[in-house]
Amino acid sequence: MKQAIDFAREAFFAPAGLTEHNMEQVFSHLLNKDTTLADLYFQSARYESWGLEEGIIKSGSYSIEQGVGVRSVCGEQTGFAYSGEISLPALLESAKAASAISRAGQSGSVNAWKVTAPSRHLYGMDDPLDSLSETDKIGFLQQIDSIARATSPYVQQVMASMVAVHEIILIMDESGRMTADVRPLVRANVSVIVQRKGETESATAGGGGRFNLDFFLNGDKAREYAEDAVRKALINLDASAAPAGSMTVVLGNGWPGVLLHEAIGHGLEGDFNRKGTSAFAGRIGEQVAAKGITVVDDGTLEMRRGSLSVDDEGTETQCTTLIEDGILKGYMFDRQNAALMGTNSTGNGRRQSYAHLPMPRMTNTYMRAGGHAAEEIIASVDKGIYAANFSGGQVDITSGKFVFSASEAYMIENGKLGRPIKNATLIGNGPDVLTRVSMIGNDLQLDTGIGVCGKDGQSVPVGVGQPTLRIDGLTVGGTATA
Repeated sequence: MKQAIDFAREAFFAPAGLTEHNMEQVFSHLLNKDTTLADLYFQSARYESWGLEEGIIKSGSYSIEQGVGVRSVCGEQTGFAYSGEISLPALLESAKAASAISRAGQSGSVNAWKVTAPSRHLYGMDDPLDSLSETDKIGFLQQIDSIARATSPYVQQVMASMVAVHEIILIMDESGRMTADVRPLVRANVSVIVQRKGETESATAGGGGRFNLDFFLNGDKAREYAEDAVRKALINLDASAAPAGSMTVVLGNGWPGVLLHEAIGHGLEGDFNRKGTSAFAGRIGEQVAAKGITVVDDGTLEMRRGSLSVDDEGTETQCTTLIEDGILKGYMFDRQNAALMGTNSTGNGRRQSYAHLPMPRMTNTYMRAGGHAAEEIIASVDKGIYAANFSGGQVDITSGKFVFSASEAYMIENGKLGRPIKNATLIGNGPDVLTRVSMIGNDLQLDTGIGVCGKDGQSVPVGVGQPTLRIDGLTVGGTATA
């Protein structure tokens, strides 16, 4: 069976006539006595996307991105260069540029390459772009359109898209380690606009992961996504203004874990904690959340959107416990920040492409399940809000303060779900909100595979998830009086 390293050698070495001996030449320019780590990151990615609007295919694109990033690190100093050309002259020039910050002293070398294969493969290596015919891809989007329009006469507009990526990476580092990975990634989305009596609302749905496009033809995904988007949009047509004030908020399971990702997850990334800019810096071993709360970052889940067999530095991903029973246990690290803090990488070194530096990033971040049924949690609330879905939010890493907008929410009155509400905004502080969780559901669910995380101008695919949660005394911004 063909291995990832075989794909990588065919993609990067063979076309350019490169050999492993050439890589030793490159590292002789990259390494010196002050170098703490160095690496080459080769990437080749094929992208395809299709977009439907107004019942017809309005866009279609295909592109190839290929190049190599060259990095030299001396403590906290980093030299980085990249090239869209993969050739020995380009690699040598990039190595000289990257090592310019630490040229003083003798040079180093790598004498033998050790090919390291991941201990487990979390996804297949087939090219998802070739897994469906053009006719089937277009037919899937048209099916979404027809189902959405048939679901309600109030549907005015349907926009559907399908994206597939096939990525091959090869990483070589100062220790002589050579690691490769082949990564499929697909996603389908639908956005609908509904209108009734002059009022307009919109909603989205979709899913994806690290598998082939034929996933969308199994299990009637077109109907699932279309009907879900229309359902959420129609709910908001009937929604009234959200109340404002401090109240009990119940968060639904699955995608609402995006609040956990943004308000807490980023604050547990190693670079922010090494620099002391996170609200969680220096708090290992402290009680930072209510008892019963356990949060993990798990890059080892098979075929999940945020999963990786190895990260973008060649380190195997793992399930890292960040918070256990309310106690802060650890952070997420890449190689550089781990070395500076005297620990090991957790397999969270990620980069958007060969033209970007790696940094600590989340993979699939979620809260583990508790012991309460969702119905029990809702029944425990006399008056409050149930937030089933979110559309987006903002967080300040230093303070932990966040603002999130609920895209689907309901009043809870006398322990029962009541009328839908809209324009509800949740306002709080990440470390503080963790202490206000009073009930944890037994219904852990991960999102459908739509997450994208941005940090310092770089975007990477991620996963989020959580069980149903009851949070006491959370500030809700709204336009009606509580």
